[in-house]
Amino acid sequence: MAQTAANAFEGTFQGEPAVYLKAGKYEAVMLPGVGGNLISFRDTESGYRFLREPAEGEMEDFKSNPGVYGIPVLFPPNRYEDGLFPWKGEVYRFPVNEAATNNHLHGFLHTAGWQVEDFGQTKLESYVTVKAAVDEQHPAFQYLPFRFTVRLTYKLSDNGLSQHLFVKNDGDKEIPCLIAFHTAVNAPFAPGSEAKDYKVKLTIGERWEMSPRMLPTGSYQPLTEDELKLKGEGVYPFYASMDNHYTAVAQNGRNRMELTDEKLGATLVYDVGTSYKQWMIWNNGATEGFFCPEPQINLVNAPKSDLPAEEIGLFSLAPGEIWEETSRLYLK
Repeated sequence: MAQTAANAFEGTFQGEPAVYLKAGKYEAVMLPGVGGNLISFRDTESGYRFLREPAEGEMEDFKSNPGVYGIPVLFPPNRYEDGLFPWKGEVYRFPVNEAATNNHLHGFLHTAGWQVEDFGQTKLESYVTVKAAVDEQHPAFQYLPFRFTVRLTYKLSDNGLSQHLFVKNDGDKEIPCLIAFHTAVNAPFAPGSEAKDYKVKLTIGERWEMSPRMLPTGSYQPLTEDELKLKGEGVYPFYASMDNHYTAVAQNGRNRMELTDEKLGATLVYDVGTSYKQWMIWNNGATEGFFCPEPQINLVNAPKSDLPAEEIGLFSLAPGEIWEETSRLYLK
């Protein structure tokens, strides 16, 4: 059996420092300086572009709104009421950056610079590892005064794109371990296909009821007929405007999204691992082109919820503890 031709190298992506990964027919691009964002994942033989990339001339838009391109890291993810984050007897104050809801949105790592620790290749795969080490010198420390390391490794092989996420508490206080990925998936991802050719399936459970400020009330809403299709045989990704929050319920042991181009019979699988207890799904007001299936550890605004911590993914790490999870994007 022929070995995969794997290669990793530094370059630029529209002027931004980048690490390129190649393996067989696949190519990926990481932008460490803008949130450790894996901005591109392509099948170069078929011309498939699985992630929304900034087009030529869109880099400034990407830098001003990096949450809707590639795979942005959200820490802590989603919305926090009035920018307040109660934790272990303290209340931390985040900037209110969503004026319409008076909430804080999406945390501090998707816009921060990450450090490249290593990149390279083996006979089977190429890889890159980046880290964000938060301490007194890091911009996020003024809001989350904890010392911790988030390390992100992407590997590219014949089996697609693997993502390994590692969080370690480097300090002497218990820290919140709340993370999501605002993954922006193209629909269509194939040239010559249209969004109408696509169906998405997601391992959702219950839908959370949201207040007008997009904060969960603690109650569930019944799933619509289309949402039952979303967790069953699949549904057109833009059937309605979606900014919806669900519990995650594994199917056949896996927590995943499947996006199928029915014209081509090609399915993109996003298997995120079972530590992610929630899903968000956002489709930009039902605008065809891309949508975001977002694996999320925690319920939105979780520190202010009275529900059991394990149920809502309100995870913590004691001093010296490590949390990790692995996800994969691949084509079948």
